[in-house]
Amino acid sequence: MPSPNYRSLLITALVLALLAWPSLFLLVTGTQPTLGPRWLFFFLVVLAVTGTALPFVWVLHRRFDGDLPAAETVLLRQALLVGLYAALSLWLQINRALSLPLALLLALGLVVMEALLRLLERSTWRPGR
Repeated sequence: MPSPNYRSLLITALVLALLAWPSLFLLVTGTQPTLGPRWLFFFLVVLAVTGTALPFVWVLHRRFDGDLPAAETVLLRQALLVGLYAALSLWLQINRALSLPLALLLALGLVVMEALLRLLERSTWRPGR
């Protein structure tokens, strides 16, 4: 089975990364950490890390996926989980609550959640397959 065309997904990754990283830099260097900019910071971290992780997720799927290539939504969801993990780690680091065991447990929880979602997607019947 030929690999699907992920051009739109990679364009999305480029747009996310090119918009979020400079915005994040401007936010960090130009504002005080009050409530509004702090929430904007976490939002931009999720966008920036998602856009950066998307090509790496695509390469990993291209290298290690089996016969059936993953859908674009799966790749986007996995990159978004990487972005959420980064933002959650930063949020926990604000009051020094993040430790290595907690970071590993959070990563393990997200990996298990993604594995269960993939299992659910494979078990769903779709006509014409």
